Amino acid sequence: MNVLIIGGGGREHALAWAVTRSPIARRVVCAPGNAGTARLVENVTLRAAHGPGVVAYCRSEDIGLVLIGPEAPLVAGVADHLRAEGVAVFGPGADGARLEGSKVWAKELMLAEGVPTARSATVRSVAEAAKALEWLGGRVAVKADGLAAGKGVVMCESRDEAVAAVGAAVEARVFGDAGRRVLIEEWLEGEEASVTCLVDGEEIRPLAPSQDHKRAHDGDRGPNTGGMGAYAPFPRLDDEAHQAVVDKCVRPVAHGLAKRGVDFRGVLYAGLMLTEEGPRVLEYNVRFGDPEAQVILPLAGSGLLPTLEACARGELAGAPPLEPNEGTALAVVAASAGYPASSDPGRVISGIDPDDDRGRALVFHAGTKRQDDGTVVTAGGRVLAVTGLGVTLAEARNAAYDTLGEIRFEGMFMRNDIGARGLDPAAASKGASR
Repeated sequence: MNVLIIGGGGREHALAWAVTRSPIARRVVCAPGNAGTARLVENVTLRAAHGPGVVAYCRSEDIGLVLIGPEAPLVAGVADHLRAEGVAVFGPGADGARLEGSKVWAKELMLAEGVPTARSATVRSVAEAAKALEWLGGRVAVKADGLAAGKGVVMCESRDEAVAAVGAAVEARVFGDAGRRVLIEEWLEGEEASVTCLVDGEEIRPLAPSQDHKRAHDGDRGPNTGGMGAYAPFPRLDDEAHQAVVDKCVRPVAHGLAKRGVDFRGVLYAGLMLTEEGPRVLEYNVRFGDPEAQVILPLAGSGLLPTLEACARGELAGAPPLEPNEGTALAVVAASAGYPASSDPGRVISGIDPDDDRGRALVFHAGTKRQDDGTVVTAGGRVLAVTGLGVTLAEARNAAYDTLGEIRFEGMFMRNDIGARGLDPAAASKGASR
């Protein structure tokens, strides 16, 4: 089978790594890819959000399966174009992608299907926000409705901060059109968790639960980012608790989409806060998380590609169960100076192993570029995600940080506490907020 992976980040490098380990993968192509994917597969230039162009490429190159990594091509309806021409594609059409493309629409669906979530209000002006804050309180999350590259959430400690965040979104348009309206949610306390499932209609196949780390700095401080690290499996969600979350927070949405006529095939990812009152959904994504993919995919087992193909063809119910690898995976992101507000491109990266696979650790590229002389340089805010593997969380954590100790580029920074709550019950009890 010839496989096309759309995207150029760490998630897509992880997908390429997983797919190339399958014996049914004949040729794997990544568009546009990065310096890391170039070591595994063929990188090509392709307008990822242009459906007709992607269809034409698939026809000319005999592509049997398309895996869409990022959210933007999904929201743009690329999967619809491919399915209309009979090309198997893993990822929902534009109607299903609204679940991520509009936080307001997702919230309405959650409420209609009885999914536990935070109290909220949708506003389009500072005046409307001021009224909503009277009953929501001053400590809230202000979320741009549309896509904002994982940076459209502002955690506000006071009413003044919340009003300023709404003004920045709806008036100053710091998130562009994504901030024409915003969702204001009550501040939730607890531990964050990510539940990732393969979904084909109402057929659901859960993957390992994980915990992401959204804030830029240690101790869950600083601005929200696309993710500074993750680990899986998440110990607070044992098999029973994990299944309960799937039943309460994923299954109702899959059912709700199906009864609305949405043919959803792909990833349904629930970002959760585990509060004292139970799990509350923060958001849904319709693709693998990043950096969650960098820990979930190494644990998924060798049967992943046939399962993704079955899901893409609407045949997930008949696919054999996955046989996941045992152990733990933990990823730490090495970011560029200025992230998440900006990046510092063109900085030479040293200490990268030639094949990026060191047994105990995997080096997944995100914002990287290979120059003509073979030098790899930074080309984005999140540059690398180093995934440590081990029998225990402590082993995986040590493997990741030991490997990161060998890598250098000017301005490089990382969080030093990825996985700390998983190792320390006292730290876990303090929780996070979002």
